[in-house]
Amino acid sequence: MKKLPQLDEQFLVEFLISLLNTPSPTGFTDNAIAVVEQSLGEFPDLQLKRNRKGALVATWPGERDDAPRALTAHVDTLGALVKEIKTNGRLKLSPIGGFAWNTVEGEGCTVFSSEGDTLRGSVLLIQASGHVYGRKVRETKREDANMELRLDARSSSKTETAALGVRVGDLVAFDPRVELNHGFVRSRHLDDKACVAALLAAVKALHAAGEKPAQTTTLHFSNYEEVGHGAASGFPQDITELVVLDMAAVGEGQTSDEFHATLCVKDSRGPYHQGLSQKLRQLAEKHQIAYKTDIYPYYDSDGQTFWRAGGDVAVALIGPGIDASHNYERTHTDALVATTQWIMAYLLS
Repeated sequence: MKKLPQLDEQFLVEFLISLLNTPSPTGFTDNAIAVVEQSLGEFPDLQLKRNRKGALVATWPGERDDAPRALTAHVDTLGALVKEIKTNGRLKLSPIGGFAWNTVEGEGCTVFSSEGDTLRGSVLLIQASGHVYGRKVRETKREDANMELRLDARSSSKTETAALGVRVGDLVAFDPRVELNHGFVRSRHLDDKACVAALLAAVKALHAAGEKPAQTTTLHFSNYEEVGHGAASGFPQDITELVVLDMAAVGEGQTSDEFHATLCVKDSRGPYHQGLSQKLRQLAEKHQIAYKTDIYPYYDSDGQTFWRAGGDVAVALIGPGIDASHNYERTHTDALVATTQWIMAYLLS
């Protein structure tokens, strides 16, 4: 059996950290797409373009072209928009993506004003002080009406905040707070930047080994996944398979963990393609890739999005195990490496 190419684990982790530190809430992804584009630009055999939605699409010519296929991962993350400038000068927010407010309460954030400036602040409960509001701090429901963004600026009125250049519709990015400890990567937005990094590391490893994919392959980096239509478009008409790369949720009742890649066979929308899932399972076993199989009841992916948009292809889903999804997430480099190996095995199959 031919061994998989040696991957550059240092590149995998360093690229991931760089991407995590590039803010990219849905609707504000150009900088993150540029980071991916710059890295892929080192390989002249990849044909790169951005579609009208701003996603990056790379075409990689393969050994054959009779059954072209695709992989997709998304660069967009959770975030918020400024909904209202309040009379006290603080900001009411409208969330981007499916997260609970308590998961970002107290988090630092950056407001990207429409005029090009940035302001720092933090997300807080409207009655945040335990010494002032007592039990209300514990009992108040964490919902849109009860949360606000406190700017690190001298402002106690709507007029003063507006004078800072803040407008309704400005993007808000939550701090990733990336740390690497004993092989663990702890950060917000590992969903789905971990998979983007794994795909880039696989491309780099195959090029270093002088390999190309068995079939011409489209690499699709979507930028609207968190709001449900990322991979609805952007693929060639003739692809026969789509492998989605997205996080595997770790928690009670799940088989996924932070040290394995995972094959998701069913999510909230229904089962994935059995034949393609079985093919990926066999590739993992053939190459002794550490993997789990799982089902996610509160999860949806760009693969289901493409199917709902009319995609006539087989779709399967793999990704690294990530703890505390849509919260302060964590994974291990073992899961990242296993996912990268799985991607390489699929590309070469």
